[in-house]
Amino acid sequence: MKLYVIRRPSGWRTLEELQAGAARSAQVGDEEMSDDIRWIRSYVVHEADGGLGTVCIYEASSPEKIREHAARADVPAAEIVEVADTLVVRPDPVAVAA
Repeated sequence: MKLYVIRRPSGWRTLEELQAGAARSAQVGDEEMSDDIRWIRSYVVHEADGGLGTVCIYEASSPEKIREHAARADVPAAEIVEVADTLVVRPDPVAVAA
């Protein structure tokens, strides 16, 4: 499997819609397509139109399988780019419990 970045711009209007889409995505990936796709992480971003989008990191057997997964989970997949290399300057920040 190769590593991919998937851009999902303005796929959701609310955090609740995003969470429902994430649940469908996880279910399809884990239960129906586990040999072809693996969700690693996502970053949720505010879009200029007021919606929510994501930048997702996936392992997948091909871009076609990413598109199939998106269609089955009913989530957008506007741009799919293969990762050439990874540079880690610092690990992702971890929220500190108050």
